[in-house]
Amino acid sequence: MTVTEQVLIEKIKQLPPQRLAEVEDFVDFLRARKGGQRLPQAAAMASEVSFAAVWENEDDAAYDLL
Repeated sequence: MTVTEQVLIEKIKQLPPQRLAEVEDFVDFLRARKGGQRLPQAAAMASEVSFAAVWENEDDAAYDLL
């Protein structure tokens, strides 16, 4: 356990019980937000193959230089 983790745990231990629920909710929010970013990234990567024929063409080649 790092020093930062130990300090955080000590601070959490000093909170009143009603604040612990708020901390838990916030941690759950952070974890969900982190996991929520994976899906859009995976979808973007998966769509690259599908859109390659649309993006890679002579008519749009000039836009690649911008």
